[in-house]
Amino acid sequence: MRVGFLQTSPRRLQREANLLEVDGLLAGAPAADLWVLPELFSSGYLFRDREEAEGLAEAVPEGPTTVALVSWARRHRSALVAGVLERGPSGRLFNSAVAVDASGLRGLYRKVHLFGTEKGWATPGDLPFPVLELAGARVGVMICFDWRFPEVARTLALAGAQVIAHPSNLVLPHAPEAMVTRALENRVFTITCDRVGSDEAGGQRVSFIGRSRVVGPDGEVIAEGPPGDPAVAVVEIDPRRADDKRVGEANDLFGDRRPDRYRL
Repeated sequence: MRVGFLQTSPRRLQREANLLEVDGLLAGAPAADLWVLPELFSSGYLFRDREEAEGLAEAVPEGPTTVALVSWARRHRSALVAGVLERGPSGRLFNSAVAVDASGLRGLYRKVHLFGTEKGWATPGDLPFPVLELAGARVGVMICFDWRFPEVARTLALAGAQVIAHPSNLVLPHAPEAMVTRALENRVFTITCDRVGSDEAGGQRVSFIGRSRVVGPDGEVIAEGPPGDPAVAVVEIDPRRADDKRVGEANDLFGDRRPDRYRL
């Protein structure tokens, strides 16, 4: 299985330009079975207020971002997981991720752990952490700041995820290293796709760290993007490696768990 990330540099509030950037990157990229794109890749991240966010919010799957993703999936014969600013039921706004393939929308996740200014416009996610059959693998989905809560990756892994797709807009420097730990402690592949550049609105400025990563079940960094520039990477993985939870000859990572002793 070939997996990749598209580390982009979104322009705030310029959806058409952001979709064109991805279209161009895909046109020149090697073939991949699964692509991961950044969080909120078509809208930008920082909003002056909720009203400004509402102006870019989209229904799923009818909105232009999801429609474009499905079109790319069909054209490039691949699955994609990407962040979208979703207008949900009753006009609520969500920081969401959609998973698509050539058949259309396959899954939707709404970010559970909101970060910083997101709390001013987004509603905390109300859907389960999804594990989806995509491109021949079981793919779990989480978004950005979810990395700081190990329960998320563990929940996905216990549900059978072999690969965790992680659309992100990272501002904290520890996330790339933390995803090594998330992969290692669950023996899964992780694909973190970050963005680069910065957003400025309402007197605030936020800069993003890049460094998108594909990490293997033994914590090995298989591919990494640069800190400051758009980048594309594709690597070959065997998702079946994530089904083996053995640690040495005597231990099994999940078989040795003791939920009866944990107080959460």
